[in-house]
This record gives sequence, structure tokens and C-alpha cells, in this order.
Amino acid sequence: MPRLARAARKLASALGVYRLYEKVLESEVLSDGRIPSHVAVILDGNRRWAREEGVPIEAGYKEGARRVEDFLKWCYDAGVKTVTLYALSTENVSRRSPEEIQVLLGILREYLRRELQEGELMKRKVKVKAIGFLELLPADIVAGVRELEKRTESFSERFLNIALAYGGRAEIVDAARRIAGDVLAGALRIEDIDEKTFEKYLQTSHLPNPHPDLVIRTSGELRISNFLLWQIAYSELVFLDVYWPEFRRIDFLRALRTYQRRSRRFGA
Repeated sequence: MPRLARAARKLASALGVYRLYEKVLESEVLSDGRIPSHVAVILDGNRRWAREEGVPIEAGYKEGARRVEDFLKWCYDAGVKTVTLYALSTENVSRRSPEEIQVLLGILREYLRRELQEGELMKRKVKVKAIGFLELLPADIVAGVRELEKRTESFSERFLNIALAYGGRAEIVDAARRIAGDVLAGALRIEDIDEKTFEKYLQTSHLPNPHPDLVIRTSGELRISNFLLWQIAYSELVFLDVYWPEFRRIDFLRALRTYQRRSRRFGA
């Protein structure tokens, strides 16, 4: 976001303009009633926010992690049942510097430690599931994720999917490979393969609604970056010109209002 626009946001916030606008938006969105059941988010802009603020990149990621906690509360309070967060891609793992990856993993470790101790997601009865290729991550991270999954596996009211070392193309290739294996083993007939069958082999097969109704991307970038390529075929996409660490509830409400104003056609 340009510096002038960011300065204007801060001034408006200080004057209380945003608080008033947030109340108006909240009334419009909640009275409409069409709340998406599944919201997916591409968390983008942590590094650029840090650079513009003149702080270390680690501070950007830490602020972004705090925003995730806020965002989950906003979603579940609004009635969103399922949230999918694109936290770490396969490209991030292979292309970012080792130092930056260690920063990200350190923040993830702290989040897992705190969640396993305090259980905020468990209090809200949120079923947590990691999607992605966790074998690319350190063993202690995987162990923490699996423990959180185990503690929340009985819940069915709300869902949180954390995409870690995830890539949409890799997920589809993996599903095709496992389908081929079942065909060769005689467990599946070729003529029985259709879209519903294919979806059972995807990493989102545990969800009551694996297809995000709404996908939000922050930072102003207009691309989906290999995220849930199968699942978002008919999703509504909203791109916001705000870095993730400064994402506010008012931005969330704006995205919901945009979703509500659209006529979903599902390809028709």
C-alpha cells in the first residue's frame, strides 16, 4: 500500500472515522445473513509491511501471527464455520532464505506451544487440520501439529485448516498418484472415477464444505499462488490493497459485503 494511503488510514483511525464505518458495515453485513460457510485467506504482505515500517522482517511475521488470532475470532463470531489459512507454501520452503524460514518456523513453534497450553481453539470447539506436505518440515513442528489435530479431532462445529508446505498442483498430483495406486490394487475401478471420487483423495476431504465460498488475498497482489486449485474453482475472490499485519476487522467486513453483493453463478 502506498505510504500516503497508509498515512490516511492511520489518521482516519485516530479521528474515529473507522470505528463509525465499522459499525455501519457490521450492521449491513450481519443483517444480510449470507455469511460464507468457508473462508480461505492468502496471508500476504508481512515482509513488505515490515520494510515500510522500518522494522525487522521477524516483526512483520509476528504481527501477522497476531492478526491471524484476531481474524479467527472475527470469522467464528460472524458465523463462518470453516477457515483455511495459506501460511506456508512449498515454494516458500524451497525458495526463501534459510534464515527467513527459521523465523517462520520459530513463530509457528510458539503458536503451537501456546495453543497446546491455553487451548483457545479447543474452547471454541474448532477442529484443526494441517494440509500440505508436512514431511518438508522439522519433526518437532510436525509433532506439535499432530498433537493439536488429535486434541481437536472430535469437534464438528468449526474447522481450521492450516496450509503448511502446501502446493495446489502437488496436492492434485498426489491425489492422482493415490488413485492410480488404488486402481492397480483393484480397490477402485477406472469407470468409477468422477469429481466426487477425486475429491475424496484431496487433503480437504474431511470438511463438510471443502470449497471456499470466499477467498481473500491481502497486499494488493492479484493472483492465487498455487492455492487450493481444485477447491476454489467457483469461489468468489476478493483482493484487498492492505498488508496482512495491518488487516482490520473493517477489512474483513468489507470482504464479506463484497461477497454478499455478488451473484454466485458456479460457472453458469
